[in-house]
Amino acid sequence: MSIIDELKWRGLVADCTDAAELEKKLAAPITLYCGFDPTADSLHVGNLVPLLALRRFQLLGHHPIAVAGGATGSIGDPSGKTAERQLLTREILDHNIASVKVQLAKLLDFETQQNPARLVDNASWTAGMSFLDFLRDIGKHFSVNQMVAKESVRARMEDREVGISYTEFSYMLLQAFDFMVLRRDANCELQIGGSDQWGNITAGIELTRKKLGQQVFGLTLPLITNTDGSKFGKTAAGAIWLDPQRTSVYKFYQFWINTADADVIRYLKYFTFLPQTEIESLSVQHAANPGARVAHKALAKAATDLIHGPAATTEAVRASEILFGGELKDISEGIFNEIIGEVPTKEIEKPKLNGEGFPLVELVVYAGLCPSKGQARKDIEGGGVNLNNVREASATRAVTSADLLFGKHILLRKGKKNYVVVTAK
Repeated sequence: MSIIDELKWRGLVADCTDAAELEKKLAAPITLYCGFDPTADSLHVGNLVPLLALRRFQLLGHHPIAVAGGATGSIGDPSGKTAERQLLTREILDHNIASVKVQLAKLLDFETQQNPARLVDNASWTAGMSFLDFLRDIGKHFSVNQMVAKESVRARMEDREVGISYTEFSYMLLQAFDFMVLRRDANCELQIGGSDQWGNITAGIELTRKKLGQQVFGLTLPLITNTDGSKFGKTAAGAIWLDPQRTSVYKFYQFWINTADADVIRYLKYFTFLPQTEIESLSVQHAANPGARVAHKALAKAATDLIHGPAATTEAVRASEILFGGELKDISEGIFNEIIGEVPTKEIEKPKLNGEGFPLVELVVYAGLCPSKGQARKDIEGGGVNLNNVREASATRAVTSADLLFGKHILLRKGKKNYVVVTAK
């Protein structure tokens, strides 16, 4: 299967320039690039589609370049934005690029001898160019009429309250300059990106033709939305980041597990390298019994393995099982710590657990799982309360320091999903 056939099967082709000619060109290895603006010190799941596409090209022998927008990132791309981005300092951009490079190494192979990936910073070829030189050498090739016609610019201009600054208006020229430079210096013939980048990509194609007299190509990938039309990669708590310090591995795994039934097969195609035969098999199983969540588990495992590694995935799965009533036997403190912060917590003075301990009835009320001791007694005797995921049916049970996990935590559960971690201080 060719790379274009692969992308089409996965539903990953939105627009393409000179499609027939590009398919001929891709019969042999070519160099391609995708840019990202380092607006944060971590990528998020919304960045995955184009970056995984770079990896798909690399696996089929092509030469990928990831362009860090040290220059474009200092301005901000107006595409898909309703307001101007906050401008970042050079120090912040450098920090963000260094942080993101670590994540890129998990997605692209920078070490292979055959076709190693490259990371370049577009600040390296813009820093030495004066403003006047840029206007004379690059700006003269752009018609304001054509620039205004671009969707990303027109949408902002139609909003009279927000509008668009000259700074963001000029973003298109900088990205076009990137493509021309990479064609000239790295023989790069293809730029890929989200469908919101179509205007910027075609601007680069035109500039390269005018300045170098050479043909280059553009291919865009669909912007991912959930079936309900909501923005992909956003939750009530915010973006899902690839950095585990910003989004825990457990939360990352749960994000994929919680994919809507209607989206899961589509996301298996977009966000994993599972082969067509395996995804088609999962599709059949999902259609027959969506409640078994076989496809969801495959998606969550594949995505988490890719970003965080199999060992971290195993811990996330174990933590997930615990929150569905799994045994705590042989659990590591690291796995348990994944749970803390995902459920409500309550502190208790450790001396209260010494001696005869603290009555379970009172602890359940103290943790906020029951409104009164009478209700707590009723729930315990009815088998609805679990201590460290073991059902407790005795209302006279006391909780002591011997019940502490790792010498400091107690996991209380009422019913199937109401958890509280009580921490002894």
